[in-house]
Amino acid sequence: MSLLPVITGFGGISPAGRSSGFQAFRRILLDGLSVDKKQDTLLSLAALMGLVTAKDGAWVSGSGEILSAPEVALKFGSMVTQGTLLRRIEKSHFDPERIPYNKLMNLNAPGGLRFELDKKDLPNELPSNWRVEPGLGNQVRVEVEGALSMLQPDRRKSLAQTGGQLPTGFDPGELYASKHHPRGLMMALYGASDALGQSGIALDEIKALVRPDQIGVFSGSAMGQLDDLGLGGYMKSALQGKRTSTKQMPFSLAEMPADFINAYIMGSVGQTGGILGACASTLYNLDLAAKEITSGRLRVALVGMSEAPLVPEVFEGYRVMSALAEDEQLALLDHSPNPDYRRACRPFGLNCGFTLAESSQYFLVMDDELALELGAVVYGAIGGIFVNADGIKKSISAPGVGNYLSIAKAAALTRAICGEAGLRNRSFVHAHGTGTPQNRVTESHGLNEVAKNFGIGAWPVAAIKCYLGHSIGTAAGDQLMAALGTWAEGMIPGIFTLDQLAPDVHHSNLSFSQAHRQVNPKEVDAALLNSKGFGGNNATGVILSPHLTRRMIAQKQGAKVYFAYLDRAVKRAEQAAQHDLNHREGKFRSIYRFGEEPIEGTDLTMQPHQIEVPGFAQPLNLDLENPFKDMTP
Repeated sequence: MSLLPVITGFGGISPAGRSSGFQAFRRILLDGLSVDKKQDTLLSLAALMGLVTAKDGAWVSGSGEILSAPEVALKFGSMVTQGTLLRRIEKSHFDPERIPYNKLMNLNAPGGLRFELDKKDLPNELPSNWRVEPGLGNQVRVEVEGALSMLQPDRRKSLAQTGGQLPTGFDPGELYASKHHPRGLMMALYGASDALGQSGIALDEIKALVRPDQIGVFSGSAMGQLDDLGLGGYMKSALQGKRTSTKQMPFSLAEMPADFINAYIMGSVGQTGGILGACASTLYNLDLAAKEITSGRLRVALVGMSEAPLVPEVFEGYRVMSALAEDEQLALLDHSPNPDYRRACRPFGLNCGFTLAESSQYFLVMDDELALELGAVVYGAIGGIFVNADGIKKSISAPGVGNYLSIAKAAALTRAICGEAGLRNRSFVHAHGTGTPQNRVTESHGLNEVAKNFGIGAWPVAAIKCYLGHSIGTAAGDQLMAALGTWAEGMIPGIFTLDQLAPDVHHSNLSFSQAHRQVNPKEVDAALLNSKGFGGNNATGVILSPHLTRRMIAQKQGAKVYFAYLDRAVKRAEQAAQHDLNHREGKFRSIYRFGEEPIEGTDLTMQPHQIEVPGFAQPLNLDLENPFKDMTP
């Protein structure tokens, strides 16, 4: 029978906070929540940001003040809201007013230039116009005839100063022994650990039921680890007169999040990989995991991306491409002397560019039969994901036709699974919605044309980058986190920066809303996640709602088996609630199994038809069929 890839856990960290427990999604919806949920969300974020700590059933501020939960929300609510979502770059990343760089200077003085320096500081290859004489001790005297070029350390102001940053005060490196780890890897370990905790399923329980080669990890970072502990430092060290460390090169690799999760969280010897497709990377990896699970080759996979691009060089790189929203342009849009950092990203409105963000999002996906056996909570299912390139292009950065194809195929699959009425009346779209003038035209046209073609009168469109910014490879992970939240909270996020649609946005068959939309979760069957990646990497995914997923599982298994599963799922829900409580009370730690006894080749028990691997109850199967038996002579 068919195997359905179901989502049984999710977690991560973004500018809205922690993903598990729908906390980040509730931060996005904050103004639309009930009083109790709003207080709860503010309390959770205050604890995450280190503003309060739990003690004896109460909350203690940094000054030692004992507070109740409502008092925490009242006292720290403003600090929480100001320290989350889009905002001006904080100095914990870099000082946007004083970014260090080296200014090239060409010096020329009549009569030549004279200076002294240590002999060890002389260049290996002396310029032809240098004359060097011994000085006192280890000093030498240098006389330069003619011009001298030098790099003078200087500072400059960033012209784009908005970023989607993790909540102020939160440091993922404090949750494990993170010495010398780049930020993206710290975030990856946090996100993966959070997803496993949200599932309520211990790794040993999974390893007891599946073979060692039936576990997969698909992850990466589209841009690699770019700070000074990774690729950034690796590439800059020589130019800064520093030495490259032994860790910078391996840490810089784009697939390193998957490697870290395999080695230090999962202890997995199964399938690993990370497909990179720029801003569509999360969907690429979800597609691979879903296909492997549907085929039966894998039974469970941890999937996600971790991106930490908030470094000055990346800001400048996107800015010179005219891709980022610059401060001056933002101010002009509002006819104001100052930019509104909170509203920097304006999908489908009058806008001027996107806003960079950091985020780590992970999802535990398994086949429906394993989910039932484990009693896993089902948060949704991956109906299918479609990937299409753009064909011949005018430029590598320009959008093309591929996204029209991926959206159309996703709509067709939604119709096939949910029926005509399900597509037309019970689905919605999470647009890529970057906030650039080009995206608002091309993506709205693609969505609108598909809506027309399938008879959709007013397709609801969400665009959460207005809250979180653009996290590059993790962007669709942010969308999936928010889609799951809609089914939990009964609300589709509004595009809060959409004061008015831009005149060139196509919308005859689309429905945009600045306000949050309340929906009945049981009347929304599917969410379509759309990604348009640099270079022509387009992907659109169909995510099925938890209630539809459960109906499909019940249809397959029968009422008796399904109701027995529901009893087991109660335990998982309780464990997920405990995970949420551990976060609030400061008891959560990222999983990091570095230093544990590794498995050596001598530890394997190898037989002709199987291999027993320590830590796994099931052996690896060596009874493989010939996949080309019809061709074998």
